[in-house]
Amino acid sequence: MGRLLQFSDVHFGVEHADTCAAALDYAHATAPDLVLVTGDVTQKGLPPEFAAAARWIAALPGPVFVTVGNHDVPYYDILARLFWPWRAFETIIGHPAHDHEHRGDGLMVRGVTTARGWQARLNWSKGAIDLDQTRRAAAALAAAPTGHLRILACHHPLIEMAGAPMTGEVRRGDRAARIFAEAGVDLIMTGHVHVPFALPIQRGDGCSYAVGCGTLSRRERGAPPGFNRVEWDAHAIVVTAVAWIDGRFVDHERWRLPRRQDTRHVETRPALPDVDAAMTAAAV
Repeated sequence: MGRLLQFSDVHFGVEHADTCAAALDYAHATAPDLVLVTGDVTQKGLPPEFAAAARWIAALPGPVFVTVGNHDVPYYDILARLFWPWRAFETIIGHPAHDHEHRGDGLMVRGVTTARGWQARLNWSKGAIDLDQTRRAAAALAAAPTGHLRILACHHPLIEMAGAPMTGEVRRGDRAARIFAEAGVDLIMTGHVHVPFALPIQRGDGCSYAVGCGTLSRRERGAPPGFNRVEWDAHAIVVTAVAWIDGRFVDHERWRLPRRQDTRHVETRPALPDVDAAMTAAAV
């Protein structure tokens, strides 16, 4: 069985200090195969916020994979926002904004940037995805070894959750979701909306899933601060939303997601019925 933790939208500058400290303790006690942070590590992209975020990320148990969010652009520096939107993130956090990749024991993660420093619409917080980057990520994930959990990580949800307190409105998001599903990606893991969810992507074989994460900031949107714990084996993925309730983290919601089964390989082949036992039972 594999295990990862997903944190998102910590928003240093308006972080929830108690949950951030407790999340470090939880991560070390859990010993995950990977810690995934899906963007918005700062509130306004200010140097002190990046420095605080970098210290917190460095204190997590490795390996750690971090994607960029729309709040991780320099809020007040218009030139930097237009021409070098991810320079501070890449320099201080130390993770690439584009084509980020992690290969581990039993899983592979690829990052795609959905945040933009600016775009031709009034609300720059919404998402956009580049289809060339999408196809590169999909091709890399499709080539992962049989049985590996294939994860696409980005900040904005490509598939919107009904009833969420806000939307990502990702340009070309539906097309990208279809490309990832057809490539056999298991999970598209995102943040941005500050509430957890897990739902099937109605594309391809139906065994690709959109997974959203809560926040560790004080910018709550109807759900308590929290994060996701994801555990998997050859047949299922279990997503548990862990929530901060009464001063501690508790398992709050859980989704069991069936994995696609590759009948060509023993490790992912569904168990066949015991024919001899069935015939004996029928004779009796």
